[in-house]
Amino acid sequence: MKQYALLAFLSPIACLMAATGQGEKGGKNKAKASPQKQPNVIFIYADDLGYGDLECYGAKNVQTPNVNKLAESGVRFTNAHATAATSTPSRYSMLTGKYAWRVPGTGVAAGNAGMIIRPETYTMADVFKNSGYVTGAVGKWHLGLGDKSGTQDWNAPLPTALGDLGFDYSYIMAATGDRVPCVFIENGQVANYDPSAPIEVSYQKPFPGEPLGKDHPELLYNLKHSHGHDMAIVNGIGRIGYMKGGGKALWKDENIADSITAHAISFIDKNKDQPFFLYFATNDVHVPRFPHERFRGKNKMGLRGDAIAQFDWTVGQIMSALDRLGLRDNTLIILSSDNGPVVDDGYDDRAEELLNGHSPAGPFRGHKYSSFEGGTTVPAIVSWPKEIPASQTSDALVSQIDWFASMATLVKAKLPKGCAPDSQNRLSTWLGKDRTDRPWVIEQASAMSVRTKDWKYIEPNDGSPMINWGPKVETGNLKTPQLYDMKAGEFEKENLADKYPNIVYEMQNILRRVRK
Repeated sequence: MKQYALLAFLSPIACLMAATGQGEKGGKNKAKASPQKQPNVIFIYADDLGYGDLECYGAKNVQTPNVNKLAESGVRFTNAHATAATSTPSRYSMLTGKYAWRVPGTGVAAGNAGMIIRPETYTMADVFKNSGYVTGAVGKWHLGLGDKSGTQDWNAPLPTALGDLGFDYSYIMAATGDRVPCVFIENGQVANYDPSAPIEVSYQKPFPGEPLGKDHPELLYNLKHSHGHDMAIVNGIGRIGYMKGGGKALWKDENIADSITAHAISFIDKNKDQPFFLYFATNDVHVPRFPHERFRGKNKMGLRGDAIAQFDWTVGQIMSALDRLGLRDNTLIILSSDNGPVVDDGYDDRAEELLNGHSPAGPFRGHKYSSFEGGTTVPAIVSWPKEIPASQTSDALVSQIDWFASMATLVKAKLPKGCAPDSQNRLSTWLGKDRTDRPWVIEQASAMSVRTKDWKYIEPNDGSPMINWGPKVETGNLKTPQLYDMKAGEFEKENLADKYPNIVYEMQNILRRVRK
């Protein structure tokens, strides 16, 4: 595997210079790229970014000029769906072309989960790698590492990691910002490893002598918790899980965006003369929200608004790097989110208090964790200046499950029999060449849902109607079937299941056939 000499932790100024190309001889000048037939492909995959969180989708109280510019250069989708209302199953489905609910153990993963995508699985990275691309993954992973949960030795190379899933290079967070271990993993081993502070991780019991957030609130100098997140303390922030050691390898939350952006741009720089695929999964706007001081205190919505602005900056840095290298015209960029938004997800960052009219889920009911549309309806922007006419808006019904087959079609890949069983080739729609709707999309939360262009069906579920462990989120659970007219101006307000039993029956049959 390729090794990169870039330090895992750059100072904010040095990282910013690396990301913008400053400090390099001739860094401000555009380079001439050699002609290349195959497009580069970059997925910019945000975390917990809602449909209504971007200015080009009607966001209030936050400006996202770089995402706006990206949208103006291609197609902005208004009816795009993640496959699940939480991170791990959504990412699993997207990278494998197989619905996560078909596979046991694909729920929200702990930080010490074993590999959820098994090495024998043919992934989207494999599609590109076997089509002559250099492949990279930078940022949030949250799909497990190592062979078995809880058995990883974080002080040595992991026996199984992203190199076994088709990625030539990786620089990732094992899980999420709020879960231990709070270190970056580069090509299967802890980046900037500190031998004087060996790492231990547990999700079962604390380590003697290590302070916990629930017992030592005075040590939570960066963020305090509102619910949960009261275990290990790293960088003055409580986490989920217990951790000991790390030393110099521990991340600082305020530098995460700088670090992953610098590594993404380094990957682009090093592979500018050959086609590359980059899965760039940002940490924003997932909790804990603690952006760099360049952004903190600048937005009227507080830290959540600051985190959206930081995400927008990240997008701008990637686009500037492509411009500098002369690659922008022949690079396909897909920007989206893994699921819907959540406001208070465990930290006292005043996110609910400071919304001031902003609607993170846009016009939709529900949020992350919910079977309602706010859980899975996400922003989606596709830009490829060489092939896609600018300034398009598409209301086509689309699902991220189809990225796998669509990208395989793009690069004319031959797929092994049986891989990506749920993915359909919808390349023409994703490239804005037509507006053909997917007949239906499947959505996963505590209950399963079917969405067509006109209707939304949520199957019965005996669970609580509200999340009962923290965030103030409607689950969408109801003991009887739910049917909503999605042509109506107010989404998912009136349950029409009793009025239209034939449509309920049709939607149930779709779900039954897909399950079978």
